[in-house]
Amino acid sequence: MSVEKEEHALRRDALQILHAALGAVDPSAAVRRHVRREGNQLLIGGERFDLERYRHVFVLALGKAAYPMAYALQVLLGSRLDRGVLVTKYGHLAAALDERWTVVEAGHPVPDENSVRGAQALAALAEQAGPEDLILCALSGGGSALATWPVEGLSLSDLQAVTDLLLRAGATIHELNAVRKHLDRIKGGGLARFAYPATVVTLVLSDVVGDDLSVIASGPMAADPSTFQDAWRVLNRYGLLERVPLPVRLHLEAGLHGRIPETPKPGDEIFQRVFHHIIASNRLAARAALEEAARLGYHPLLLSTFMEGEAREVARVIAAIAKEIAATDQPVPRPACVVWGGETTVTVRGSGRGGRNQELVLAAAIALQGWPDCVVASMGTDGIDGPTDAAGALADGESVHRAYLLGLDAMAHLHANDAYAFFEALGDLIRTGPTGTNVNDIGVLLVGPK
Repeated sequence: MSVEKEEHALRRDALQILHAALGAVDPSAAVRRHVRREGNQLLIGGERFDLERYRHVFVLALGKAAYPMAYALQVLLGSRLDRGVLVTKYGHLAAALDERWTVVEAGHPVPDENSVRGAQALAALAEQAGPEDLILCALSGGGSALATWPVEGLSLSDLQAVTDLLLRAGATIHELNAVRKHLDRIKGGGLARFAYPATVVTLVLSDVVGDDLSVIASGPMAADPSTFQDAWRVLNRYGLLERVPLPVRLHLEAGLHGRIPETPKPGDEIFQRVFHHIIASNRLAARAALEEAARLGYHPLLLSTFMEGEAREVARVIAAIAKEIAATDQPVPRPACVVWGGETTVTVRGSGRGGRNQELVLAAAIALQGWPDCVVASMGTDGIDGPTDAAGALADGESVHRAYLLGLDAMAHLHANDAYAFFEALGDLIRTGPTGTNVNDIGVLLVGPK
């Protein structure tokens, strides 16, 4: 097989492996796997909930996967569902739900006015629930921005500014949410406070490395171990204390000095009747990718589902592993498939367009130029990478040369954070549209046979 044909086959296989990963974390299927109904018995994980005991059953659905999760619960509950609130991103509502639902589409990754409306609608329904009521909370990634209700004294524009500054600084999701939880009424266990003393069962589609319940969608139903001190340290670490709006700094200072109560902590009575079940995660997607790679004849290796750090730095590690496999058949023999998952970050210094997956692939392409039979692909499982219409990108050892023939300088595009224009010119953007799921990013490295 010629080098050109071999690289075409590798590209096709890389996309097929990513498709298998997406299929494994379909939100509706995940709900159906973990929630069953036997008459009036609702079986969730290893627990039983007798629907006859509850006066009302409510559903609160929040996140990029809110619609498919909410629809699956609507079908499952049938007439037993009393009311629901669904908050999701613009363009992620596949079809209308019935008249029992309040539906809000809102902004992401920076919240907008509808984010406030969505948060208030979730809190209002939660607050109506009493000790004889059951709340099913369908939670997925993106919820931190999609539902935002600033604490007293802060405005939406204050939270927008903080979010934008932290994103551009390359803050991790843990750092970003440590700040947001201390500026918002429903984050960091705030929604659980509204729901108390109802019984709450939260079904979680995890988009956070390590599946930390207090971080996924900023943990609206989870105890918050972070503190005002943590939030202050994050802003200080990135040199943002003097750049955030003054009301934000004053609010955090008040918290530091005990003039404002902390977010609800582990052991608080409001969590006594709150249960969490993770129904899909990055690890599940990565496992499906490995299985598909093995089916296609590759030797699979899971690198990590805890991949974090600056995207271009992670890319250099991926490229180094590719070269090692090509040269020595280590740590896995050719034909090889290395899979990773997680969430890298990008420190934005240029004025271009792109996302963390596109930047990772561009940096890997630069490091792998001239190395045949190597393909790298990475994508956001939600179908959206940064403020673009692409999920990610794909490249091989010839991508930089092909770009050069088109008059493109790969390094200049990387410095400008402009991976989108680079891969659009090559026709190597991965476009899926909104996938309806969200479990972080999945990356694939393929090294062809000798």
